[in-house]
Amino acid sequence: MSYWVYVLECADGTLYTGITTDPQRRLHEHQNGTAARYTRARRPVKLIGCREHADRASALRGEAAFKRLSRPAKLARLRDLFSPPSPDML
Repeated sequence: MSYWVYVLECADGTLYTGITTDPQRRLHEHQNGTAARYTRARRPVKLIGCREHADRASALRGEAAFKRLSRPAKLARLRDLFSPPSPDML
């Protein structure tokens, strides 16, 4: 089973990062307010990047590494390493 690290842009311009096995389902949960408390108060959210990992452990490491970056570094990483979401994920 593959895991995904995903990045959302919230309505207030902040970024939210998480992991999931199904990016489309998780995006809908965030948009409906049934996911993380952080995004519930900052809707609507937009999926701006996602990256597939082979297993949960590597996804958690990738998420932690991404969260340690500064905002400018995160935006640069999104341009370089993360694939834009496919239309079927939106």
